[in-house]
Amino acid sequence: CDVVSLGELYTALSSKMPAENIIMHGNNKSITELSACVSNNVKYVCLDSVYEAEVLDNLAKKEGKTVEVLIRVNPGIEAHTHHFVQTATPDSKFGFSLSDGSAYNFIKKVLTYKNLKLSGLHAHIGSQIFEAKSFLMSAEKLLDYYAKLKKELNLELPVLNLGGGFGIYYKEGDEKTTPKTYYDFISQIAAFVKEKVQKEGLNKPFLIFEPGRSIVGEAGITLYTVGQIKEIKGLKKYLPVDGGMFDNPRYALYGAKYTVVPVKKSDEKVEKFTVCGKCCESGDIITEDAYLPPLKAGENIAVLSTGAYNYSMASHYNRNTVPPCAICRDGKFGLLVKKEDLEDLTRNDVIPDFI
Repeated sequence: CDVVSLGELYTALSSKMPAENIIMHGNNKSITELSACVSNNVKYVCLDSVYEAEVLDNLAKKEGKTVEVLIRVNPGIEAHTHHFVQTATPDSKFGFSLSDGSAYNFIKKVLTYKNLKLSGLHAHIGSQIFEAKSFLMSAEKLLDYYAKLKKELNLELPVLNLGGGFGIYYKEGDEKTTPKTYYDFISQIAAFVKEKVQKEGLNKPFLIFEPGRSIVGEAGITLYTVGQIKEIKGLKKYLPVDGGMFDNPRYALYGAKYTVVPVKKSDEKVEKFTVCGKCCESGDIITEDAYLPPLKAGENIAVLSTGAYNYSMASHYNRNTVPPCAICRDGKFGLLVKKEDLEDLTRNDVIPDFI
């Protein structure tokens, strides 16, 4: 389980995820977060700065522990995806560059800390990736670097973390994946890694992937109630719903696209709509180019493939409540997240005495 905040770590531990199966990520971890990693014996902390390494070493020393660490590196691979979710380009905020010497210098620095054990490198090249080529290029660059470290520093790293970013089906044109798709995807990369380490004379590393949205993305569906359709003659038709960027900000962030279907089946001729939310933002769009039959206020639509990010990105923007989350399986229904009420919106509000 990979986590990127104290809240995610707390959630993972609360759900009985063993700490020895947790990796802590993040490009700016707080002292509190690093301290929680040490005290809870998290398996790996993925370092992203010299400051983090210094703090973590001191915290581990105080508790008399040795913490296993990975180093996030930037292999310079530009995955074929939106630039906001490309995370390994030369100007990324994540990681240490392999090409400018910063990764090499940081590795040598980490090796001097007595309470840190360097176990491997980590690279995450982006999200919503459907082809293995980018991962193969990343694996090749990292393993070339492993060979360099063995030759120059007599350092052999036992772990190789290639990150995640496997794509899922959102819209027409995306590949429709199955468990076998991911099996074949990972098998291809693993076979390449095995061949490469044999060629370079390296020990076979423990290989880690972080499959992310591919586990739950397509399992999720968001249901909305339609409002009054607004047509701008010659331009577009807006289909407003009772949600918006407060429950799904992904279009506003990076132009995410979705498949939208009516809940009630219809044989009527479809029209093109822009599905929009109710927030005070022109960019409050769920998706554009949704082809749907004529709908009336009060009817329902379903937005597919929302299992990965909607709930985790939801907010109280415009003082809207976060929708409940339910699970259906084999004809059974149950809540995963309770419905919020208006008191939840003001629960933490306070007014200081001097106002």
